[in-house]
Amino acid sequence: MASGSRGPRLEIPDALAVSHCRHFGDSGRAWIAALPALAADRLDRWQLRPDGPPTHGAVALVLPVLRFDGTPAVLKLQPVDEETRGEPIALRSWEGHGAVRLLEDDPDSGSMLLERLDVDRSLSAVPDDQAALRILSELLAHLSAVRAPENLRRLPDIAAAMVDHVPHALRLLSDPSDRHLVESCAGAVRELLGEAGDRLLHWDLHYDNVLAPHSPDRGEPWPAIDPKPLAGDPGFELLPALHNRWDEIVATGNVPRAVRRRFDLMTEVLDLDRRRARGWTLGRVLQNALWGVEDGGTTLQPVQAAIARAMLDSY
Repeated sequence: MASGSRGPRLEIPDALAVSHCRHFGDSGRAWIAALPALAADRLDRWQLRPDGPPTHGAVALVLPVLRFDGTPAVLKLQPVDEETRGEPIALRSWEGHGAVRLLEDDPDSGSMLLERLDVDRSLSAVPDDQAALRILSELLAHLSAVRAPENLRRLPDIAAAMVDHVPHALRLLSDPSDRHLVESCAGAVRELLGEAGDRLLHWDLHYDNVLAPHSPDRGEPWPAIDPKPLAGDPGFELLPALHNRWDEIVATGNVPRAVRRRFDLMTEVLDLDRRRARGWTLGRVLQNALWGVEDGGTTLQPVQAAIARAMLDSY
């Protein structure tokens, strides 16, 4: 989808436009229509030159750029909402230690100028699954060592809202075994509502959100990107790494044991209380189940159910 206003011609990827229309309706179409002008404004204000084709996720457009002094960077453009407004707050708190460096930001537009990382080398490419998991776990330990700043979403509020939605979800799930799992997950969350923590959580730390540096001079080898910041217990961070590279879990021939092996490594590296880590992992399964029902699903995703059973059967 070609579009442009002033400044360099911006090619808006069709998939990004479709995603915004599907998820945000009229507001998404309006944001896409205004995107070329926003990009041109940020390029001008921050003295940036385009340096390659854009990339995108489901929401954000990312433009490779060069700063006025020739330093490579990326311009990230995304709407301001509950999902995105905490990102620059978290990145400022981490100050480039364990996470991508924030160079400039404009809270009103949701624009951020970030250090450039190597988008072609994520932690998914590390051949040894256990080595990759240890890197991710050490990164999580570093990020969650920071106390969450004010004005971020809080795990106690999110967890309480999840528990409130469980009765509705139970009515819509068709499989009795799925209903039993959801009830068990909800029970674990209820027990932890008073122990929700105050650490700065990434909330979306999977292997593809950990990239290699663009410059060999960067001291830390695997910075994290795209946080969805949350104040809470680090145990709420484990689930993505338990189900990433799932084919390698299946290939072991014993899914529950392989899931628990990952869980054991992560809780050891992060020095987590295992009871709370187990409960908050079940809380993430519950959250995904509720999202699935909200999207019209009537059964749990098999991988999520397998992880829940691995947690419930052995601890």
